[in-house]
Amino acid sequence: MNEVLAKKIDSLPPLPKTVIDLEEFKKSSNKDLDTLLAIIEQDPLIVATLLKVANSAMFGFNNKVETASRAVNLLGVNFTLSIAFGSAIKNAFATDLAAYSISADGFLRLANMTSNLVSAWLGRVDGELKEELLLPAFLLETGRFVLSSLAADNGKSEEFYTKLKQNPLDISKIELEYFNATSTQVTASIFQHWNLSDNLVNIIKYTDDIENCPGKYLKEASVLNVAKTICNVTDPISDDFVEVGIELSNKYKLDTKFLEKACEKMQDRLLDE
Repeated sequence: MNEVLAKKIDSLPPLPKTVIDLEEFKKSSNKDLDTLLAIIEQDPLIVATLLKVANSAMFGFNNKVETASRAVNLLGVNFTLSIAFGSAIKNAFATDLAAYSISADGFLRLANMTSNLVSAWLGRVDGELKEELLLPAFLLETGRFVLSSLAADNGKSEEFYTKLKQNPLDISKIELEYFNATSTQVTASIFQHWNLSDNLVNIIKYTDDIENCPGKYLKEASVLNVAKTICNVTDPISDDFVEVGIELSNKYKLDTKFLEKACEKMQDRLLDE
């Protein structure tokens, strides 16, 4: 990681109070939904995001979700935490991702897709792993805010995106070329800077570096690598990226049968958007 990038991370503002409260709730043995709801309702922007995501085609609820309480009860603790974390962190950066040609809301949409894919895939395979990975799947690409800001500082946003669009399967290599770090490595550094859990930091840190991933985090990082590949920022869950993701799943010796079904389900939901 280059010095300029490291300084950008070090200069980030402190975590918003809501995120601190959410992190404490996450660490607590008490996962009472009313306690979670009380934290979320402190921040109207998180409530608005929660309702928007709950009413998106990704979840496909039959009736419109109109209250935060209803959303929390339908989504459950870990999905709610993921959306709340993502919303609060997005608002903390207060910028778009021009280098990736998406808005801040586009970031949340892609994060929502990635965590939903992980949920639909692992829900039939390993429920415990699914719950563990919902949050890192949602927050995986937070580092793109910092990289996009750095590209803008250097007048490289358009050049970077052009190269990314031409080589969408090489996003991590292009990030390394321009910034000497991948977005997931930057995400891990941001969360380490903010003193979030070591487990969250390390799972994300090795998502783009499977070959060097310690065995303790290998399965988790491999799942996220597959999900990230399929939910490519240029054309998420398209047939081409699904095909590559399935090849990676086979390579990593992960379940492929339910991954294929999850991708089909997600593609159907996208048609309803």
